[in-house]
Amino acid sequence: MADKRDYYEVLGLDKSASDDEIKKAYRKLAKKYHPDMNPGDKEAEANFKDVNEAYDILSDADKKAKYDQYGHAVFDPSAGGYGGGFGGFGGGFDGFDISDIFSSFFGGGAGGARTRNGPVRGDDVGIRVNLTFEEAVFGVKKDISYQRVQKCPDCSGSGAAKGTSAKTCPDCGGRGQVNVNQRTPFGMMQSSRTCDKCRGTGKFIETPCKNCRGGGFVRATKKLSVNIPAGIDDGQRISLRGEGSEGRNGGPSGDLIISVNVRPHAFYERDGYDVYCDVPVTFVDATLGAKIKIPTLYGDEELEIPEGTQTGTTFTLRGKGIQVVNSKSKGNMYININVEVPKGLNNKQKDILRQFDEACGRNNHAKKDSFMRKFFKKD
Repeated sequence: MADKRDYYEVLGLDKSASDDEIKKAYRKLAKKYHPDMNPGDKEAEANFKDVNEAYDILSDADKKAKYDQYGHAVFDPSAGGYGGGFGGFGGGFDGFDISDIFSSFFGGGAGGARTRNGPVRGDDVGIRVNLTFEEAVFGVKKDISYQRVQKCPDCSGSGAAKGTSAKTCPDCGGRGQVNVNQRTPFGMMQSSRTCDKCRGTGKFIETPCKNCRGGGFVRATKKLSVNIPAGIDDGQRISLRGEGSEGRNGGPSGDLIISVNVRPHAFYERDGYDVYCDVPVTFVDATLGAKIKIPTLYGDEELEIPEGTQTGTTFTLRGKGIQVVNSKSKGNMYININVEVPKGLNNKQKDILRQFDEACGRNNHAKKDSFMRKFFKKD
């Protein structure tokens, strides 16, 4: 966002807005500024981009918390931020630090050598993927890229420079712990603590790998082609087993968690697997009845509306909604009729309508007359 406007201001909300309020505001504004509703309007296009950017941050709990605390700077790579677009790393790799690697893969400050050298599962990685309405309805294959922690290619995860290897720690003899003697009122007491030299691993690297600085793991970009199933909805997640950060000491890799963000459609509204669409009908067609063409998700359908159809009348097209994920069944499509009242009539047209009204007589105004009598009835 070039002018760095406040994301809450973009969505017309304050910082106390709930997740549901954020989602509703986004859907309303995204539909208002949708390119299909504003062809050729550069200002609307820019607003549409701003609204999507704001929603991408405020709809993600982790990003929202960072934005509330640090503002735009945390998402600006040039300012040292962890970047927008896709989500950050699980397990605290947002601000990549070698100490974070040891903390994550060696189990923190407590525990003995057995814990430090045992298999450790890799962290899950979370990203966000934006889809159009049609991509979510029919499914799509998406090429994605994301960052994860994986074994250093230069040292194959050992942490030692090429041609060298880790040695048994001279301070703890490979146990990962050292004994400490302390004088107390009860005499000399012996306790154990994690070895400072090897950090509890029992191994010591004399010549660290320059690429990973002895950590054995580096942050790298991975690319994947992902099949998004037909029928997926906004806010749903896809989990890809083993595509997250790599594990240590033979531990399994974490998962890649893909959160889906579906942009609203210019004309369709989705509710679960059902689709709603407002269809304008002329005054004459609604009065006399007509066959009208309905643009469904699967092609045009002919709908017959009876004479005297009123605004707000709803028709159901069964099986014309959205496919249920991993199923052949589909929801329904609901057509809501909006009768267009003619505007800008000339005198001749007005006279014809007055004649029509007189010809209808009082029987055609029974509802109106009943309402007026009830509303203005005297005590």
